[in-house]
Amino acid sequence: MSSEQRKIRVAVVFGGRSSEHEISCVTAGSVLSVIDHDRYEIVPVGITRAGNWVLTSGDPEHLRIDAGTRALPSVPEDGTDLALPFDAEGQLMVVDPVRGPERLAEVDVVLPLLHGPFGEDGTIQGLFEMMGVRYAGAGVFSSSAAMDKVFMKAMLRGNGIPTSDFVSITDRQWRTERKRVLDDVADLSTTVFVKPARAGSSVGISKVSDSSDADAVVAAVEAAREHDPKVLVEAQVVGREIECGVLESEDGGTPDVSLPAEVRVAEGFDFYDFEAKYLSTSGLTIPAELPEEATARLRAMAAEVFDAVGCEGLARVDFFYTEDGEVLVNELNTMPGFTPASAFPQMWAATGVDYPALVERMISSALRRSPGLR
Repeated sequence: MSSEQRKIRVAVVFGGRSSEHEISCVTAGSVLSVIDHDRYEIVPVGITRAGNWVLTSGDPEHLRIDAGTRALPSVPEDGTDLALPFDAEGQLMVVDPVRGPERLAEVDVVLPLLHGPFGEDGTIQGLFEMMGVRYAGAGVFSSSAAMDKVFMKAMLRGNGIPTSDFVSITDRQWRTERKRVLDDVADLSTTVFVKPARAGSSVGISKVSDSSDADAVVAAVEAAREHDPKVLVEAQVVGREIECGVLESEDGGTPDVSLPAEVRVAEGFDFYDFEAKYLSTSGLTIPAELPEEATARLRAMAAEVFDAVGCEGLARVDFFYTEDGEVLVNELNTMPGFTPASAFPQMWAATGVDYPALVERMISSALRRSPGLR
């Protein structure tokens, strides 16, 4: 059947080997619940925690957070296996138990709804580019640079975009230069946040109120190293947490930016950690109550960040807005969460782009690009 006679075939890939496996599943469930099945043929592909690729049912009900127990979904290890051999022409093959072997190249576009390492960091993007398959979101380099918060900050500062002060700690430095590292952290700021350099969803983050307390810093670094051997320590910024969603322009011009949202952390949480983000009454104020000039500046800076890192498709830019009106970039997410609690779809809904239209924008922007190198 030719591409003109069949539906556009979309492979939705989710799960993965990172600590954000469950959030990726929730994102996929949300997307699968609104995608236009009259226009698209969906191929739901789960990646288990062990890294096995399996064909799943794609039932959104199996990919939700349980309202009663707050249990998080995951890709089952006993799913139908997908074989991923390379043939002589270098094409990736997916073996479906019903249809038999199919080239992944026959899929028109992939939605890699993966968060964290081995999904959002350029690894799977490189695989798709080698195979000549279109996919949504940023390319290899921008995905990798944005995933590594140390390199992301360096790129932004190189483009004159302000970020918070930080200290990076590599595995080698932690093993061989620990005293110097602890001294650098103590000089950074009284209060610091310690986090994995290449993780998201607030996984593995600790707040240390006294950076001169070496024991507390060591414990925080070790907690972060459970998720990533490379660690980022950031100086606390006293200010409001503001986020903006960015979408690739449909006409190829300046990126479109949503109305900003302000994070409201639920009572009882010291900062916006994983539980506060996904399993509490924390929420968002949309649009953020800011001076008109500040809103315009934040939206313009979000587009600037998007371009500075070479993003495509979509992204979420997180800021700090201080009492004296200073704006600092906190993070850049090239595949922001699409869960019901996620800021990205909520910001765009407030801006006039509802959830189904948002998914459609993500797919259409990917279909416009040629496969292979950007």
